[in-house]
Amino acid sequence: METLRTHKTGAVLAALALAVLGAAAAGLCLGSQPYTPAQLWRALCARDAADTVWRVVAYVRLPRVLAGLFAGAALAAAGVLLQAVLNNAMASPNVIGVNAGAGFFALLAMALAPAVPGAAQFAAFLGALGCAVLVYLLAWRAGLSRTTLVLAGLAVSGMLTAGINTLKLLWPELAAASPGFLTGGLSGVTLRMLAGAAPYGAAGLALALVLAVDLDVLCLGEESAASLGLAVGRTRFLGILAAALLAGAAVSFAGLLSFVGLLAPHIARKWAGGAHRALLPAAALLGAALVTLCDLAARLLFAPFELPVGILLSLIGGPFFLSLLLRKRGRIYV
Repeated sequence: METLRTHKTGAVLAALALAVLGAAAAGLCLGSQPYTPAQLWRALCARDAADTVWRVVAYVRLPRVLAGLFAGAALAAAGVLLQAVLNNAMASPNVIGVNAGAGFFALLAMALAPAVPGAAQFAAFLGALGCAVLVYLLAWRAGLSRTTLVLAGLAVSGMLTAGINTLKLLWPELAAASPGFLTGGLSGVTLRMLAGAAPYGAAGLALALVLAVDLDVLCLGEESAASLGLAVGRTRFLGILAAALLAGAAVSFAGLLSFVGLLAPHIARKWAGGAHRALLPAAALLGAALVTLCDLAARLLFAPFELPVGILLSLIGGPFFLSLLLRKRGRIYV
């Protein structure tokens, strides 16, 4: 039975990896001017600055595809972590306000220290961490139920979104530089922005994988986990820290993308099971493919006009969130 489960998990991860490769290839080939895979391959091999295909791919589509893969994987993994450490099926970076905290502090850093390298990424991490801890403490003080956690997150997120709008009014150049920040969008993302966020995302993912076994124990319940020798408080803090690193990294360049951290973990759990050694990579791969494909759809559906990818994700994730909110069974598995 264990061997069968292992083979099934391996097959799921392999299929998701192929889906990610397919989504990336589609994102590079398709657009206002579609290219064949042969054209794409020749351009990537030649790297000729005079070649139109190379310029479009290298400076427009490649950064955008990499941004979609990065943001999707990071937010999905952050959702898995938050659902585990908070023992709440509806916990995700956007629902409990982590994204809003990262976004507010990232924009504040852009306004106050625009010339400081890495300021936005570091501020986004601090904002995500502070907001996650604050929401957890508020919910714990009021009685840690899934409804209380969501309400606390929505309240904090609302205040921080108001703060983001205030910053955009006080510093109009922020609105011009990040027009799709509030809804979440990948237009205008550069390789330099991704390079600045990459260390935070890599550190968060590495810490998440190190915590995988402890998260399995934590999901048994606080009392059971403590009786098995798990340092519950330490594990929860490290899980929140890893989620803040991941969410902060994604928000720093992609804005307030919604529902990725809710959709991907739940779907991945149905396919790969609840063991976090498999669930974390499965959710990350699924999130990467989901955001990349949704961004491609947002570019093509109303061409030559373009929708921010966050709008499509909200249209998909909103009904899913409502279905979770109305369910009464289970705490983390649905």
